[in-house]
Amino acid sequence: MRIEYRKLVRDRIPEIVRRDGSLCEAETMAEEAYHQALREKLVEEACEAAGADAGHLMTELADVYEVIDALLASSHIAYEAVRAEQERRRAERGGFGQRVCLLWTSEGPIDEPA
Repeated sequence: MRIEYRKLVRDRIPEIVRRDGSLCEAETMAEEAYHQALREKLVEEACEAAGADAGHLMTELADVYEVIDALLASSHIAYEAVRAEQERRRAERGGFGQRVCLLWTSEGPIDEPA
């Protein structure tokens, strides 16, 4: 039975599919399609990481990092530049280490009961 995917996969997936005795067809994506596919893959992998149990979290996070590395390379962005921006934003807005949960906000002054 033929299953359609039409999505970005890791470089060795066609080789692995064929080694396992199945047939497949793959092609090289055009640059613009590749950039969009990487963004979609980032969301896909992030969702998998978000739903992973403790035993699979590290593997799923490694997949997220793989997509990030590919996005950096294809966008000609240096890893060090991203880390510097991360540090700048952490200094400006904080990180997530204090486990802050924002419960609500209100525009303008809060009306106090009379």
